[in-house]
Amino acid sequence: MFGISMAEFIVIVVVAVLIVPSDKWPDVARFIAKIVKFVRGIIWKISDASEQIKTQIDLEKPIDDLIKTTTDDILADFSSKRNRVKKTPRSVKTNKKTAGRKK
Repeated sequence: MFGISMAEFIVIVVVAVLIVPSDKWPDVARFIAKIVKFVRGIIWKISDASEQIKTQIDLEKPIDDLIKTTTDDILADFSSKRNRVKKTPRSVKTNKKTAGRKK
C-alpha cells in the first residue's frame, strides 16, 4: 500500500498513536477519512476520464482505418494508371548545325 511494506505501516501507526494524545484521535480519524474520501474522488474522476478517452479513441479508430484504406486505394489506383501509360520513345532531334559534320 502506497509503496511501503506492512511492517513500515505498523511502525508509522504506533508512532502516531504515541505522539497524538488520545483526546485528539477522533479528530485525526475524521481528518484521515476526509483525505481518503478526497483521494478516492480524484481517482474515480481520473479513471472516468481515462474511460471516456478510451471510448473516444475506440470511436475514432474506424475513421482512421477508413482514411488509411481510402488513401491506399487512391494511391494504388493512381500508380496503376501511371504504370499503364505506355512510354513512347522520344524522337531524336538532330541539330542542323551538327548534322553534316563528321565525327
